[in-house]
Amino acid sequence: MSILVVGTVAFDHIKTPFGERENILAGAATYFSISASYFTDVSIVGVVGEDFTAEHEEVFNKHGVDITNLERKAGGRTFRWAGEYGYDFNTRTTLDTQLNVFADFKPVVPESKKNTPYLFLGNAHPSLQRDVQAQSNAKLVAMDTMDFWIHGTPSELRETLKNIDLLIINDEEARQLAEDSNVIRSAKKIMAMGPKRLIVKRGEYGATLFGEDSFFAMPGYPQENVVDPTGAGDTFAGGVMGYLSATGGGFDEDSLRKAMIYGSVMASFNIESFGSDRLSQLTKEEINDRYRQFKKITYFDATEHEF
Repeated sequence: MSILVVGTVAFDHIKTPFGERENILAGAATYFSISASYFTDVSIVGVVGEDFTAEHEEVFNKHGVDITNLERKAGGRTFRWAGEYGYDFNTRTTLDTQLNVFADFKPVVPESKKNTPYLFLGNAHPSLQRDVQAQSNAKLVAMDTMDFWIHGTPSELRETLKNIDLLIINDEEARQLAEDSNVIRSAKKIMAMGPKRLIVKRGEYGATLFGEDSFFAMPGYPQENVVDPTGAGDTFAGGVMGYLSATGGGFDEDSLRKAMIYGSVMASFNIESFGSDRLSQLTKEEINDRYRQFKKITYFDATEHEF
C-alpha cells in the first residue's frame, strides 16, 4: 500500500551544544517521507520556492519518494525555521520562523492520489488539514498539530479532529488540548473530540498509545549519541504509518504497538545527526537490528514469580 503526506518541506538553521548547521533540508513532510520510505511508497503534496534545487530533489528521489505534486513557486522562498537547543533536548527555543511560500499554500490532492489508502496531515492550520482530508478517500487518516494551533485556532482544530483516526502529539500538547494536567485524563477527553486512537510522544521517555479501552506504554530507545532532535516526532510518525502501510495494518492493537516500536526505531536514528543525514543512510538490517534490541529491552516473562 502507499501513503500520501501533506506538510512542509523546509530549510532549518539549528544550534545545539554539539554544533550548528544552516540550510538543512527539513520540514515535517521531509522527515516523515524519508522515514516511511523504508517501509512503503510515499507521495508528498507541498510547496517550495526556487531555493529548492536539484540537489534537494535528489534526497527524495534516492528514497523513491514521489514529489510530482511538490509545487514550485517561481521567485519564492521555501519555509524556513531557526531554533536552538540546550543540553535538555526536550525543550527548544525558536529563533526565527519564515512561512514564505507556505503562507498562501492551498494544497490540492490530485485525482491520482485521492484513493491513497493512508493519509498523514502534517502540522499546519487545522482548516487546511480538514480541506485536504475532504479531498481524500483514505482508509486511515492520521495527523499532527502543535501548541500554536491549540491556542490560536481551538474551534477550527476541534472541528478537524472530529473525523481523524489517529492523532500523534506530544504530552505537553495533549495537556494543552484537553486543558488537563493529567495525560491519562487528557487522552480520554481528546478521544471524545473524535480521534479513534491517540499516540502521545514523550521524547526520550518513549510514547503511549491510548484507545477506547486500551493502553500501551513503551520506553524510548536508550540513546547516547544525541546530536539534533529536530524532526524526531515526524520521523516517528513516518515509521508508524510506514509500518501500518507496509503490513496493511489498521487499528488492531498488535499492529499499532509494533508500528510504535518501528516509529521509535526510526526516530532514534534521526537524532544521531543534524537534519536527515543519518536517517537517509540507513539499511533495512540496521532498522531491524534495532527493532530486535527494542524487543530485548522491553521483554519480560509475566508468568514467572507471581506473588
